[in-house]
Amino acid sequence: MKDLDHAHGADLRLDASPNARRLTNLPLRTIAAVVLGNALEFYDFTIYTAFAPILGRTFFPAQDPMTSLILSVSTFGIGFFVRPLGAVLLGAYSDRYGRKSAMTVTIGLMAFASGMIGLLPSYAQIGIAAPILLAVGRLIQGFSVGGELAPSTVFLMETAPVGRECFFGSFQFAGQGLAGIMSGVVGLLLAMLLPKTAVEQGGWRVAFLIGILIAPFGIYIRRRLRETLSPDRPHVSMSSILSTVLRREWQLTTLGVLVISGVTVTQYFFLYAAAYATAMLHYSQQVAVTINFAVGVVGMVFILMGGVLTDKLGVTRLAFALRLALALLVYPALSIASPGGSPTVLLAVIVGLTALHAVGGAAPVFLVLNAFPAAVRSTGFSISMALATTLFGGTAQIVFTWIIASTGDRLSFVYYIVGMNLVTVAASLLTLRHLNSRRSPASVLPAEAESG
Repeated sequence: MKDLDHAHGADLRLDASPNARRLTNLPLRTIAAVVLGNALEFYDFTIYTAFAPILGRTFFPAQDPMTSLILSVSTFGIGFFVRPLGAVLLGAYSDRYGRKSAMTVTIGLMAFASGMIGLLPSYAQIGIAAPILLAVGRLIQGFSVGGELAPSTVFLMETAPVGRECFFGSFQFAGQGLAGIMSGVVGLLLAMLLPKTAVEQGGWRVAFLIGILIAPFGIYIRRRLRETLSPDRPHVSMSSILSTVLRREWQLTTLGVLVISGVTVTQYFFLYAAAYATAMLHYSQQVAVTINFAVGVVGMVFILMGGVLTDKLGVTRLAFALRLALALLVYPALSIASPGGSPTVLLAVIVGLTALHAVGGAAPVFLVLNAFPAAVRSTGFSISMALATTLFGGTAQIVFTWIIASTGDRLSFVYYIVGMNLVTVAASLLTLRHLNSRRSPASVLPAEAESG
């Protein structure tokens, strides 16, 4: 294990364009452009989960509240099924035309979808067209996020000074934490300023419409970024990029899906925690948005800490040790908070687990990203990330709710989280061994990719 860590952990460097690494630090504008864009992308995701019960009653009215909730979180999951399409098309677009161009497209798509959901009439107003259009909005969001993750993460890591790739790459995930903060603040303000009936009857729309306001500024600063894709590695077409990934990197892509699976299931548990608090534990909407806010703050701080530690200690230690620790602690921790606990206890437990997850959450993802050569990095990483979030993250809330409904045990879903984190640990080991079997992956594969 120590040899693997030395070979493919702290010493595994990106083979980006030489021009991408001339600065000793990244300009604040560069970091802000990526973080703000990611925050907008995931703001809509987190705000949807916070208001999932209300959205269920608005667009999926049913006599059984649990049925409405299941339909609501199922619509949330629909967006994940087009993530692979967004990953394939926008990932290849990023490798062909540049990271900057791809990031500008995604932020515009997400703003459009956010406004669409915020202005959508209810089921009572237009009938079955309401849930159908809600699903369309989620499909656009899913396509956008599928193409956002890889170009933005790759951009930050290719621009970062040598030896600090993971720290600067972690700002992408910090943007997701900022989304939680934004959704938490908006949710809390709505809960404090509006009566509960007003939020139910349409106040929730404000939360989605706010997302539109960020888009013009985000698009402006992203278009002014410096491109990091090396001009001396041109691809003839996007199809040649996809062919290279699917024919020559399919094993690595498959392993990448499994590595990211446990990370994404755990991440979407923290998003699910808000709905869990209201629907299963019958706490107030204010508790739910407070959880979102706390998860955002803690996640943003500790993900950056995890980036620093990953640069210093190597990918292996962070990818294995903290995933195992989380798998061992999640059930006893949640058993304290549910069902006989209190909102304060639940919040404390969620904060503690979020910190542990955030510190060790980026290392497995960086392992996958670093494994792909620069010429196909955005596409390969996009596909791995998108398939993992579609198959495991997008279905997580549905699986959680279904397990609870089937067993009647409000903690039974935790075993799924434990199992998927163990899958991540095993797949990370296999990925390191796969890389170790290659004589010189960083120098050979880019040339092979160009010839594809």
